Amino acid sequence: MDGIPQQRHRRLRQRGPAPALSDNEVLTIEVVGEYLRLHQDKAIFDYFQRHYSHFFPAIRTMHRTTFVRQPTNLRSVKELVWQGILAQTSFDSEFHIIDSIPLPACQFARAYRCRRFKGDAAFGYDSLARQTFYGFRLHALVAWPGVIVGFSVAPADIHDTAVAPELASGRFGTVLGDRNYWSPRLTEELAAQQINLVAPFKTAKHDSTPRTSAFLARFRYRIETIFSQLVDRYLIKRVGAKDLWHLTSRLLRKALSHTIAFRLNQAQGNPPLQISKLLN
Repeated sequence: MDGIPQQRHRRLRQRGPAPALSDNEVLTIEVVGEYLRLHQDKAIFDYFQRHYSHFFPAIRTMHRTTFVRQPTNLRSVKELVWQGILAQTSFDSEFHIIDSIPLPACQFARAYRCRRFKGDAAFGYDSLARQTFYGFRLHALVAWPGVIVGFSVAPADIHDTAVAPELASGRFGTVLGDRNYWSPRLTEELAAQQINLVAPFKTAKHDSTPRTSAFLARFRYRIETIFSQLVDRYLIKRVGAKDLWHLTSRLLRKALSHTIAFRLNQAQGNPPLQISKLLN
């Protein structure tokens, strides 16, 4: 974890004994556990206690609740490590793709009596599944050729165009979106930030440049590949958290794990998004 040394100039804990597992060890366990499709804290703890205690001796006598508490408290550190890994990763900083994906908080049949995220989650529409869901949307910004450089979580009823300015803040160059991002107001707002928003017309039926839109889709599909990896390998739609703090902490470790896999593939000369090659 090369990002951890950035924190050495100040103590992470102002009082109390040092943890049995170091922060480096906990973050390593989290990142590898996510890569191995272990999305629950209990599953990660049990797997590493059973199979890798020779690498992490302290985990042998550690209680699960102690382990679970530590990575949650390292949320800000995970973000710093993620930014540190991004600084070592090669990508095009002037070409980004933006999109969102549903994050159901619970099954739709249980939505009206669901106590999770009360006051935070909302009802929204999943255009791919063609059904209403209750929860959030994960809005992601991906830099070419496919590394996640930013994300935001918003209630499911918040439109993509409302989140885009905040998510793209501090970037420059071109941002490619789908038809949900077609908005003259948003285009003008991002242009003031030196960002060129490119999005097809909001309806395909009235699109005056269908060939151009089809050409742009060839690039935009890259973010759908990443979303597919987040769903299939990182099980991002299985929201096990009960509040936004724990949810964003888990999303951070998924983004960190995906970015490290991307970076390792680059270092080994593999196609960066073929992250399953790391097991070969």
